[in-house]
Amino acid sequence: MSEIIRLEQTRNYLQPGDVSAAVSLWKDYVHQPERDLWHDYEWGNVHWHCCANPLEARGLLDTVMRAMSARSARELRKIVSRSDIVWSLPSPPYDADGSQNTS
Repeated sequence: MSEIIRLEQTRNYLQPGDVSAAVSLWKDYVHQPERDLWHDYEWGNVHWHCCANPLEARGLLDTVMRAMSARSARELRKIVSRSDIVWSLPSPPYDADGSQNTS
């Protein structure tokens, strides 16, 4: 945490609280229902201009991890990777009629 605080105070692309906000935004986004994620992928999200873009938040986390020491980056990467795993899960199979296959 101390390294994150130092980075937020010394980097011109960060404000205090940006990293924790980015982690929360990314975590909340990847746990949305798949239909919401698909809608965002297909048409974008009109609320991102005012309420923050989770994909930009994830990019910011990559930038921060590159700016950190190896040990601190590893700790942050462990936290972020939990959400990345959810993001990377394959979609469940669907039948031709669009219903979810439960077999």
